[in-house]
Amino acid sequence: MWTIDPVLVTDPAAQAILRAYFDDVASRYYGRPASEAELDAAMADDPSDDLVPPTGLFLLARSHDVVTGCVGIRVLDVTTTELTRMFVRPAARGQGGGDQLLRAAEIAAQRLGSTRMRLDTRHDLVEARSLYAKHGYREIAAPEQRLYADHWFEKRLALGRQV
Repeated sequence: MWTIDPVLVTDPAAQAILRAYFDDVASRYYGRPASEAELDAAMADDPSDDLVPPTGLFLLARSHDVVTGCVGIRVLDVTTTELTRMFVRPAARGQGGGDQLLRAAEIAAQRLGSTRMRLDTRHDLVEARSLYAKHGYREIAAPEQRLYADHWFEKRLALGRQV
């Protein structure tokens, strides 16, 4: 069982896991390890500083005091949130942590008043697409164009549920 708690994105542990996230997705995109300069540029081009209340939230996962993953929630409007920065370290995959992070993000989104969670992902992130489909996310038409987004998903969150 993992512990999942909100943290500020400026926290050193949050910055470290965000860098690992960007390293993972950038390296997979390039088909080679991303350079430090590429990671710096990616983090600057796609900042996470809005993942704080009231515009969002950042959750950090730990197992035995070791940071194992993260997920962000961005408020899009009064009823819609975006799931972002969903990541589990490769060494921690296959332990159900992705399921726990996703559920924690949905609960946090409901607490923020969201009745709909939306996300985007890429074609090469097949594990992520499978996880989202397993949890009831349905593919939708792209509500906007983004450079690294090939697939968009959405899920209706329980209405009126107090969590």
